[in-house]
Amino acid sequence: MSLVQKKYDFLIIGGGIIGLSLARELKKRHPQASCALIDKEKTCHAHASGRNSGVLHAGFYYSASSLKARFCKLGHQLLKNYCEEQNIPVLTCGKLVVAKNEHELAGLNELLRRAQANGVQLHLISKQEAEEIEPRALTFEKALFSPTTACVDPIVVLQTLHREVQQQGVDVGMDTCYLHKTEDGIVTSKGKLQANFIINAAGLYADQIALDFGHSKSHRILPFKGLYLYSSEPVGALRTHIYPVPDLNYPFLGVHFTLTHSGQVKIGPTAIPALWREQYQGLSGFKPHEFWDIIKRQASLLWKAPFDFKKLAFEEMQKYLSCKMVKIASHLVKDVHPSQYRVWGKAGIRAQLLNISTNQLETDFLIESDSHSLHILNAVSPGFTSALSFAQFVADRVEQQLCCS
Repeated sequence: MSLVQKKYDFLIIGGGIIGLSLARELKKRHPQASCALIDKEKTCHAHASGRNSGVLHAGFYYSASSLKARFCKLGHQLLKNYCEEQNIPVLTCGKLVVAKNEHELAGLNELLRRAQANGVQLHLISKQEAEEIEPRALTFEKALFSPTTACVDPIVVLQTLHREVQQQGVDVGMDTCYLHKTEDGIVTSKGKLQANFIINAAGLYADQIALDFGHSKSHRILPFKGLYLYSSEPVGALRTHIYPVPDLNYPFLGVHFTLTHSGQVKIGPTAIPALWREQYQGLSGFKPHEFWDIIKRQASLLWKAPFDFKKLAFEEMQKYLSCKMVKIASHLVKDVHPSQYRVWGKAGIRAQLLNISTNQLETDFLIESDSHSLHILNAVSPGFTSALSFAQFVADRVEQQLCCS
């Protein structure tokens, strides 16, 4: 479907999981309203949403006061229900969180406390119980088990949502790039569009679009590259996801074992600082102005960040070596052999928001809005899991803005 009119009630920029979920939600609430969605790519799965691990997180990592905790628990159930309705296979394999030493037992207890505060099912189990769930798991004395954590094929989910919003009557313009704002709309690579309300869900470029509208003055996207290393072991080599105890000072969960929707094993992801926003492979897509801007941000973090960015960057860069990735992963699982991990998957880029006033990485969802536009600046993990519930929240916010205008 193409864009068949020049003025819409709602116009969404960005066709990933957040944009599609929001188009679906707005059209369900306002079936008579005209709604359009544009994306600069030819497919809805070209970037972060389609390169996602597909893990449906249960929601026990996040503090109870966070938006992530609120959206992840509900989003998990909504997305599972959606997949069931649409006959999309879901692998409910669960997740073990294992500890390396006595020091990390405190981390397990903190995650259990958060799960209880969030109303999420999570069990503190013994080493022996962990090995019954997954005989190859390595842990010190105790572990956590999340029985509801699951996995789906993210591309199938995106394609299904894409078809559904078109069937609802949303005009979808793929291969249509946002260029700049006008007084009553936007200019795209395929002409001008007017809209009563514009929603920016552009991921890696959300901050740049927001700047055009007078938002994101204190924030910029800082891209991080995520890579997974795939195992040649047969399906069934592991029964469940296996994660380390995370450092809750960072928005990354560390290298872990993940099952794909088909049961294949992979380890990762990395969180390597990227040098431009779409640095997926080599010099492809190199943009000099982005390169210099991001280098300046990273240099500032080296000296001024309230966390050890230098250590983070150094450790992550080493993960380009498959032997390093395997060595890290071998602390979680028995019988990990480097010869079985040779194939890298497609890189993904995390659109991590940086507060340029404080040099802090934003760890929660973040939105800015006015009477005519709304900008989703930070929707990183568990953004995929949370998409349907987050879309409800954003739709509420849009309606509030329209009522006040």
